[in-house]
Amino acid sequence: MKKNYVRQIFQGVTLVAMVFALVTPTAIAAEPIKIANIEALSGPFEQFGNQARVGFKMGLEYATNGTMKLLGRPVEIIVKDSQIKPAIGKQLLTEAYKDDKVDLAVGPTSSAVAMAMLPVPQEFKKILVVEPAVSDTITGKDSNRYVFKTSRNSSHDAIGNALVLARPGISIATVAQDYTFGRTFVGIYKKAVEAKGAKIVIEEFLPIKTVDFTASSQRIIKAMKDLKGEKYLFLNWAGKGNPLKKFHAMKLDEKYGIKLTTGGNIIPGLKGFKPFAGMEGSGYYYHTNPDNKMNDWLITEHKKRFKGMPPDFFHCGGFAAAMFVAEAIKKAGSTDTEALIAAMEGLEWMTPKGKMIMRKEDHQALQPMFHFKLKVDPDVAWAIPELVKVQTIEELNIPLTR
Repeated sequence: MKKNYVRQIFQGVTLVAMVFALVTPTAIAAEPIKIANIEALSGPFEQFGNQARVGFKMGLEYATNGTMKLLGRPVEIIVKDSQIKPAIGKQLLTEAYKDDKVDLAVGPTSSAVAMAMLPVPQEFKKILVVEPAVSDTITGKDSNRYVFKTSRNSSHDAIGNALVLARPGISIATVAQDYTFGRTFVGIYKKAVEAKGAKIVIEEFLPIKTVDFTASSQRIIKAMKDLKGEKYLFLNWAGKGNPLKKFHAMKLDEKYGIKLTTGGNIIPGLKGFKPFAGMEGSGYYYHTNPDNKMNDWLITEHKKRFKGMPPDFFHCGGFAAAMFVAEAIKKAGSTDTEALIAAMEGLEWMTPKGKMIMRKEDHQALQPMFHFKLKVDPDVAWAIPELVKVQTIEELNIPLTR
């Protein structure tokens, strides 16, 4: 009886030991790496958000050679729609950290949503990789050590376009959306163009959903019609309803000598650029501008999966964020937050648009931009931003945001 009892105990201990042998460390290593991807999948910025979502997944595919595994662990992407509402974006990020137990988060699309999110990573001591929201304020005084930004910032747009256009004797009017993205851009653009001898004559800030630009155009005409020398109206507009075509219909150039100009845009936006052959500007990405193997893969795979359409602005952005996350996790050897911060600060990594550098001081990714000149091809449904030159990280010299 006693022998049977001892035998049962021994067998039970052996069974428990076998179970633990099976569970650890293999099962622990197989726990998924959870990443929340919070983008605007509906509303005025849905094209941006959906491009970033697709690009992020494709970037992880590339970074993992198609396995969707990092450190031997499967990568799970949890997609959420911010609806470009700051309160909802903040709530979704909180849920991702608290309830979904994600290791880190990527997004959002809107700068206003990003600003609302900033306190959340600090509260949970988890990483937020901002992509594709743009405003410099995201890495400014209200930011924190848990926030890293792979997207370009307004300084990239402003300085890039100033390098193309600004010179002594030129007068410029600006039209931008009345929120942090638009106001940050114009503030930086003004400094950049005035440093090169040009002058900002009037600044127009309009609601995101503006459809009637008549009153704005009248104020611009009044401010500029009697000025001597070259005159330009620079448009900085995100999402649906880009007013370029509407201002073009007003014949500002023919009547008052005010030429229209703007930066790069997504392909749907470039369809409205066809009347502007020869216009020059600075852009974040057009698929034929960069020349590298990663970009070649993105072009080939995107065309294969999406009926021959090339990748766009924020496909590149999402892809760049994925490469950053993957390289940081590999370098850190874990998803521990402190290990990731150490790996991310100063990280240099490759993206479809070229090399990026995560600046340690403010966690803004430094990156090239592309000086383009629009070409119109009757067989292509949109204006083509042909490359004039790559604007290097050194040439752009993006100022610190904090």
